[in-house]
Amino acid sequence: MPRYRITIEYNGAAFVGWQEQAAGTAVQTALESAIMRFSGEHARVRGAGRTDAGVHALGQVAHFDLARDWEPFRIQSAINFHLKPQAVGVVDCARTDDTFDARFSATARHYLYRIASRRTPLVLDRGRAWWVIAPLDATAMAEAASVLVGHHDFTTFRAQACQAKSPMRTLDRLDVTEVDTDAGHEIHIRASARSFLHNQVRSMVGSLKAVGEGKWTRADLVSALAARERTACGPVAPACGLYLVRVDYAATTATASAEMVGKFNAADDVE
Repeated sequence: MPRYRITIEYNGAAFVGWQEQAAGTAVQTALESAIMRFSGEHARVRGAGRTDAGVHALGQVAHFDLARDWEPFRIQSAINFHLKPQAVGVVDCARTDDTFDARFSATARHYLYRIASRRTPLVLDRGRAWWVIAPLDATAMAEAASVLVGHHDFTTFRAQACQAKSPMRTLDRLDVTEVDTDAGHEIHIRASARSFLHNQVRSMVGSLKAVGEGKWTRADLVSALAARERTACGPVAPACGLYLVRVDYAATTATASAEMVGKFNAADDVE
């Protein structure tokens, strides 16, 4: 039975998240419905990360099996046709071997969080970035972010409903940079790890914003991490600014998507 790997982008505002739920449309459900329409098969689509409602993707990766052997370009075209007019699209499709698992084969996941720092309300980017009126000290945020890099107990920065067996994670990267765009000033926070806990990135971003506002210091972030207590976390950043940018795989399974921004325990990745 042929297995296919797809790379997907979507606007999370239109969905209840990646994973199928009782109410509302999930990205997974939309894809499975599109596959059913062109192939007549009930294929289960398994993604690399279970993004929450409102979280976007530029390089989500998923796999599924079909009984019939299709040319990948035909699958890509057919899925995209049957997805219309929903805000999700397949940007790449390839055959892969049956040992490839979009979730468990992943070696790293990369997220971007966008903060739009300006007085003018967002219009074109409404729902695609966190609008913050007050100026933020990106330098202080970057210095504080280094506290979280490495292997830690991230209990403070995970949702109470997180189902991961362990709060221990290794955060490989947490960079804070300032970016001037045609639409105004932005702060970009990039996070990379093999896997993330539920709401981990948004929780870290919310606490870093408190540092940027001068309400927290680097020492406060150190104390919050050491507390291993959810109540020690700052306000959780909204989902609208978060993007799953890329998922990496070992050379034997190939990298599933190219770098797409800049024009884990894998079972627990639920950001």
